[in-house]
Amino acid sequence: MERAQKYLTYFLSHRKVTNELIWKIDNNNVDYKPAETSMSAGKLVTHMLTSFYMFAKTIKDGSPAVFGEKFDEIAPNLSEAAENFTEKTIKVISSLTNEELERKIDMSQIFGMELTGSQLLKIAMDHEIHHKGNLFVYVREMGHTELPRFVSRG
Repeated sequence: MERAQKYLTYFLSHRKVTNELIWKIDNNNVDYKPAETSMSAGKLVTHMLTSFYMFAKTIKDGSPAVFGEKFDEIAPNLSEAAENFTEKTIKVISSLTNEELERKIDMSQIFGMELTGSQLLKIAMDHEIHHKGNLFVYVREMGHTELPRFVSRG
């Protein structure tokens, strides 16, 4: 569980900032796109929240079956969705054992190879960080100038 706790601390250092950015998106800007080919703000946030949860659940279950699920619980209220998915993801990460982190999972349908739980968590973090950068651009273009630091210390 010690390894899971380290992953959880790292996850939260980024997710807290992601959630601060999400809280700045009001319902009038859910459909905002910085470019015609961009995802809408609502779709980007939904993608970020559900993706990390799916990675964590895949590690816990030892199967990527969750990637086929649809998540109808994403509310029009993005802040509520952020809180709900963050709590669900915290629970899953907190429950991961060292064996689950070391277990190889067949991810060939998605990544073309087997990956360990730890490798999947690293991919999930990279994915979150990448899209958090996108989210900074969205929120700035919505007119917000008071933004959080890139990583939260506590």
